[in-house]
Amino acid sequence: MQTGLYVVGTPIGNLSDMSPRAIEVLQNADLIAAEDTRVFGKLASHFDIKTPRVACHDHNERDVVPELIEKLRGGATIAAVSDAGMPAVSDPGFRLVRAARAADIPVFVVPGPTAFVSALVLSGFPSDRFTFCGFFDEKKLRDDNKIRHTIIYYESPNRIMATIAALARVMPERQIAIVREITKIHEETIIGYPADLVGIEPPRGEIVIVVAPAPEHKMTDDEITEIVNDIAGTSMKSAAADLAARTGISKKEAYRRLLDKGDTHD
Repeated sequence: MQTGLYVVGTPIGNLSDMSPRAIEVLQNADLIAAEDTRVFGKLASHFDIKTPRVACHDHNERDVVPELIEKLRGGATIAAVSDAGMPAVSDPGFRLVRAARAADIPVFVVPGPTAFVSALVLSGFPSDRFTFCGFFDEKKLRDDNKIRHTIIYYESPNRIMATIAALARVMPERQIAIVREITKIHEETIIGYPADLVGIEPPRGEIVIVVAPAPEHKMTDDEITEIVNDIAGTSMKSAAADLAARTGISKKEAYRRLLDKGDTHD
């Protein structure tokens, strides 16, 4: 095995998804940089991996990465793993890879499962073009709605219902897929318009939200008027931004329509 840094994908739920190459690399590396050594310990026990390990996560990467780079410069082979899936994809690992590249240290990848790609496949939504936005942030939602192709988010079960409600307000015309517990016993995919899903039993477990592309047809005046009536009564600035995001019209046009409505107050 060549010396260098190995970025190793691990299962996101089903241990049978662990690849033989991943096991081989983890067994033969000099050191494993794990997001959580206790979580990795369960995987290590299952696959008889006795390699020494060190914690490398968001809270200590800035201190640990320089030490790992020095070991790599000295000829060590280090494998980086996250708690599940691919390191550096909404998980620790990015700083370590960047530092290794800057130090001209060879970096190799051992591909493994990735939740957002699996959810995209399960959704049945167009996958020729998509944007992965990481963990959902409602403050960025109106800007996200300018992305007209498929969008993917990670979300926690504690916030999922509030997120569905936010999507119903800003992206009511776009179907969503709520994909949870991928590869696990309770794997489930729920598809529908956000407004139709606000009353569902709150999903549990690891959740990925996939948002379908925006409809290609241009909204009619009647459809835009219906949305204007729906949001009238909120502040002018907020209503204009909401209307523009939901219909695709310019903010200037949104302001004009709201002013024509005449019953929105600032």
